[in-house]
Amino acid sequence: MSAISRVETELIRVPLARIYKGSFYQMTHRSTVLMRIFTEDGAMGEAYVGDEDAGLSEIDSIIHDEIAPRLFGHEALAIEKCWEIARPATWNILRDRRLGLVATAAFDTALWDLMGRSLNIPLWKLWGGFRDAVPVISIGGYYNSNLSIEEEIAYLQDKEFAGMKFKVGGLSPEEDAKRVGLARSVAGPDFKIAVDANQGWDINSAIKFAQLVQDQDIMWFEEPCHWENDRRAMRDVRFRSGIAVCAGQTEMSAAGCRDLMEVGAIDYCNFDSSWSGGPTEWRRAAALATTYGVKMAHHEEAQVSAHLIASQPHGTYIEFFHPDRDPIWHNMIANAAALKNGFMALPAGAGLGWELDRDYISKYRISQRATKR
Repeated sequence: MSAISRVETELIRVPLARIYKGSFYQMTHRSTVLMRIFTEDGAMGEAYVGDEDAGLSEIDSIIHDEIAPRLFGHEALAIEKCWEIARPATWNILRDRRLGLVATAAFDTALWDLMGRSLNIPLWKLWGGFRDAVPVISIGGYYNSNLSIEEEIAYLQDKEFAGMKFKVGGLSPEEDAKRVGLARSVAGPDFKIAVDANQGWDINSAIKFAQLVQDQDIMWFEEPCHWENDRRAMRDVRFRSGIAVCAGQTEMSAAGCRDLMEVGAIDYCNFDSSWSGGPTEWRRAAALATTYGVKMAHHEEAQVSAHLIASQPHGTYIEFFHPDRDPIWHNMIANAAALKNGFMALPAGAGLGWELDRDYISKYRISQRATKR
C-alpha cells in the first residue's frame, strides 16, 4: 500500500419532512460529509461522518486546508500515525473543537475502510468479529411528532425494531412519566425502552422521573441532567434511583469517557466516533469500558456504529431514526439489511461494505471539492 495522494469530499444536506424537537433543541436538516481518500497506487477508502449542519463548510475547509496537506505522502495503512498527524486540527481554541474532530473522523473512518478493502475483510470482523448481526433500536418519542405514541410503536414493531429510545426531559417528570407509561403499555414487555433527556433536568427532577418509571423496565436513562456538573449529577441519579444511566455522546475523547466511568456516572457509554475523531478513538474508549464493567453503545451514525458494536463483546444496540428523521441513512445506503427479530445483519463486503446511491448523493450535494498532493 502506498502513500495518501488525494482526498475528495461531497457535502450532503437534506431537508427533513418537518422540524424535530427534543427537550431543548430542534432539527430542520440532516447533513453529512462524504469523504474519499486515494493512494498513489489507486486504492480508495470512502466514508460519511457527522451531522454538523451549521459547521459543514468549516469541516470541509479543515479537511482540505489543514489535515490533507499534513497527511499527503504518509502511508495510508499507518492509521494510528495518521490519526496523530491530524490531531492538531482540534487544537484551535478559538473555534468549536468538534469541527476538527469530525474532520479527523472523516479521515480516520475512510482510512479504516481503505484498510478493510485492502485486506478484503469487513470492518466488524477486522475489529474483533464478536457477532455478525446487531440489535437495533429507533430514536423517537419526539414532542411534536406527527404520529401518536401508539402509532409510532406500532410502526417500529411492524419494522421489527428491538425497541426505541424515547425522548423525555422537555416536560415535568410527571408528564413525561405518563408518556413513557403509555409507551410501555402499548409496546408490551418484550420491547426495549430507553429514555433520553438530552441533559434536560436537574438532579431532583431526574430522580423523581426515575422513581415514577421504576416499574416500566427502562433499559437506560440517557443524559438525565444539565451539562454543567453532569458527571456527579448522573452518579447521584444512578446511585439514588437505581436506574441504569447512559452518557458519552457529548464527550470528545476516550479520556472523557474514562472520567465518566471512574466517577461511577454510567452503566452504558454511547460515545460517538464521528464526534470524537473516528473509530480509532471509539475503540480506545471501548477498551477502557471493559475494565470498568461498562457496556458500549454509540450515538446514532449507524453506518459506522454497526461495525463497532458488532466487533465488541460488550457492545449493545445500534440506533437509527425513522426515515423522515434520517433520510440519509435510509436513502444513501442502498444495501442495508432489513431488520429481522430486532437485528440487522452486517454487510459482508470489505471495509464498511456499504453500497452508496450516487443519484441520491447528486440530488442533495451542496458542494464538492478535491485536493491533490
